[in-house]
This record gives sequence, C-alpha cells and structure tokens, in this order.
Amino acid sequence: MKKAFFNWSGGKDSALALHKVLNDSTYQIAALLTNMSGEFDRISMHGVRRELLVAQAQSLQIPLRTLKLPKDTSMQAYDQLMRLQLATFKKNGFTHSIFGDIFLEDLKKYREEKLAEVGLEAVFPLWKQDTLYTVKEFIDLGFKAIVVCANAKLLDNSFVGREIDQSFLNDLPKEVDPSGENGEFHSFVYDGPIFSTPISFSIGGKILRNYNEGKEWDSSFWYCDLLLDFPT
Repeated sequence: MKKAFFNWSGGKDSALALHKVLNDSTYQIAALLTNMSGEFDRISMHGVRRELLVAQAQSLQIPLRTLKLPKDTSMQAYDQLMRLQLATFKKNGFTHSIFGDIFLEDLKKYREEKLAEVGLEAVFPLWKQDTLYTVKEFIDLGFKAIVVCANAKLLDNSFVGREIDQSFLNDLPKEVDPSGENGEFHSFVYDGPIFSTPISFSIGGKILRNYNEGKEWDSSFWYCDLLLDFPT
C-alpha cells in the first residue's frame, strides 16, 4: 500500500473522499492534515473549533497533524509553511496526498505543482463527479453534517446551523452549487460510516464576518459556532 496523508477540512467532501479511499486497498491513510487559523485556533474558512476537529480524528482513528497559519498570512508565506510540512511527510515515507476537490482546475494544478516540488503525488477521489450526485451519495451513505459557514452574498443566516439533507438541497438557490464547490458553504461532519462514534456537540451563536471590507473583492460569511459536548 502507498503511504498517504489526507487533507482533512472536516467537511462533507473530505468525508466522502476519505470513505472512498478507505474502501480502496491502494492507500494507507497514515495522517490527516488540517490548516488552522493561528488567530482563532479554528479550522481555516470553516471556523470549527480545534476540539471538534480532534474529536473527529479520534473517531476516525487516524493521527492528526495541523498547520497553524498566522493572521494575514501571504500566499508566499503559506507556500513556505506548507513546503516545510510536505517535506516532513516526505521524510517520513509518505508518497501521496489526497484531496476532496471536485472540479476547480486551477486549484488542482496548484496542488499538483506544489507537491511535485517535494516529490509527492496528488490524488483526487471525487474529481469530475457531478456535484449533485456527490452530495446525494454523501447523504445516502448515512453521513451526517451541519453547515457551519455560508457566503452571505448567496445565502442568508438561516442556512448555517442546518443539516445537509434533501430539504437543505431543495432550499438552495439555483446559482449555488449543491456541493458548495465554489465556496458557497462549508460543513462539519459528525457521523457516518467512517466514524467509530458520532461527535456530540451543541449549536452556539451565529455571527457575520466581513473580510477585506471596503475593497473591490469584499467577502462576508455567516458562521455558526459549534460547541463540543464533554462527558459528564
């Protein structure tokens, strides 16, 4: 088997891609890698707390590695930090890096080029799948996920905190990809066939965050906080 690490976001596409790889004897998934906001200690873009990520990794029974990104990290600085992490994987016998991307060609090319620089290969188990088919496959397999982040220009705050199910898909505007592949929404997976136990959590408050305010490329996102339920 080829030793690989999985680029784990905690969301539905990651979970479905990991499910496919775990049911294929080609790769040994020896680690998860997740980018974290250094400022908030949460999963980058998703806004999920570290303790929930750790609970996922424990239920998946796969060692977790995190890459902490300082506030306002430039692309050049990100590339340097990632290269150091990739070199460490390479030194420890890893040969492949696995992603849950579906159709973003530029991102795929970027990942492949950066991995090739340190002698690693990229794998995309969901590549070019129909995105509506992909999210329905996720649901049909018994996965459970909740929306934790949504692009405020496309979705209002009623979408965060919702389960990803057929009702959710029915309510999505036509211009929103059903898998959120263009970054329209992000999710947290808390149960499914790859988990040994469900992740128990409570839903917290909702907040609107504005990035690059006043610039041509303004972005606003709704976030729903999740709180890990600790045993009493």
